[in-house]
Amino acid sequence: MPYISNKSFHKLSVIVPAYRQKKTIVRDVKRLEKTLKNIRYPYEIIVVVDGYGDGTYKSIRKIASPDIKILVYQKNQGKGHAVRLGMTKATGDYIAFIDAGMEIDPNGISILLEHLEWYNADIIVGSKRHPASIVRYPLGRRFLSRVYQLLVFLLFRLNVRDTQAGIKIFKRKVLQKMLPRLVVKRYAFDLEMLAVAYHLGFRRIYEAPIKLKYNFNDLTHASTLKTVYAILWDTLAIFYRLYILRFYQSRRRAAKIPSLASNSWLFFKKQIH
Repeated sequence: MPYISNKSFHKLSVIVPAYRQKKTIVRDVKRLEKTLKNIRYPYEIIVVVDGYGDGTYKSIRKIASPDIKILVYQKNQGKGHAVRLGMTKATGDYIAFIDAGMEIDPNGISILLEHLEWYNADIIVGSKRHPASIVRYPLGRRFLSRVYQLLVFLLFRLNVRDTQAGIKIFKRKVLQKMLPRLVVKRYAFDLEMLAVAYHLGFRRIYEAPIKLKYNFNDLTHASTLKTVYAILWDTLAIFYRLYILRFYQSRRRAAKIPSLASNSWLFFKKQIH
């Protein structure tokens, strides 16, 4: 078990966006909680259910606790929207997110934390292409990933080999400046986060290894093509907003992250009744 010093008493918030996960979400969160109990930091898990109607909320609400908070809204808005909402409610000094489904081993959280402190980083990105990563996913997906990351480098000059893996950790100060400027709700929200943070001067962005095993049952040719098209569209839109419109530079979009308080619970209660 990696040792994480608690000398600064930092708190860790972990956001878990969940959509159509009613069969596995309880198991996933319990597995994550078991991991977090070993990192020697105070922590909170914020599960954001991306749409009330799929049964995920009814499953996960059974294990809500002071350390496991649940947010839900009526209609599916996209993973990016869910992650951003969870982050605005987080109270931690370090704020991470990890995909539900646990295709990415949650023990990676401790590795990302070690990297964050060792490098005094602004952001640590879990990367499929890190030399120490253990990954199992289709050859076609590997090819698409490499082509996409080449495009990302050409457009944004980000020195990150994998922007899309569903595990990342941020210092709170980064999110305070970055979050209010973000607009992508779905496929390329990871890229928007990294590109905007870099553009705002947070250049200490590093990669960490992950252990990943894709669920091949969820992959279809049609869904893959649809996803590729959507990611490309979002990517070009980010480039347009960043370099043509100068959208992300607006001072009026800057604001601090509010603390998680009782109003967040009222938020989801109002949405589901």
